[in-house]
Amino acid sequence: MEDSPVTRASLLLRIRDGQDKEAWRQFVEIYASLIYGFARKRGLQDADAADLMQDVLRSIASAVGRLDYDPRRGSFRSWLYTVTRNKLYSFLDGQRRHPRGSGDSGAQQLLEEQANPDDSAAAWDQEYQRRLFAWAADQVRAEFQESTWQAFWQTA
Repeated sequence: MEDSPVTRASLLLRIRDGQDKEAWRQFVEIYASLIYGFARKRGLQDADAADLMQDVLRSIASAVGRLDYDPRRGSFRSWLYTVTRNKLYSFLDGQRRHPRGSGDSGAQQLLEEQANPDDSAAAWDQEYQRRLFAWAADQVRAEFQESTWQAFWQTA
């Protein structure tokens, strides 16, 4: 995860202030889709992925006041990945213990697919880079004519 852009420390400091709605908007804009996309790629249905995303964001919101970000101790994104992965494992474990009666072995297969954390970490980082690129592109889109933008988007 070291090769991707780092999370802005200034954004992490700003979200500690629960009243800074713009900071939270930016944070959610960047990370909510990352969490959701990661959950979907791990086989969760739309509603379950959305629930997991909300659960992770709720955990972040409750822990952010105690967050003392120091990049020397590890990246924020690695910590967020760990939180997300653990929430995903808990969700899948709960499904295994209390199956919804789908009639297939989908939940067991999902648990078996979670066995290699290295693959999950690589997928997390790749998804982060995709989502960050989309977010950054959206930030500058208004600065270009539509035809120029479409030409760029078809080659990016």
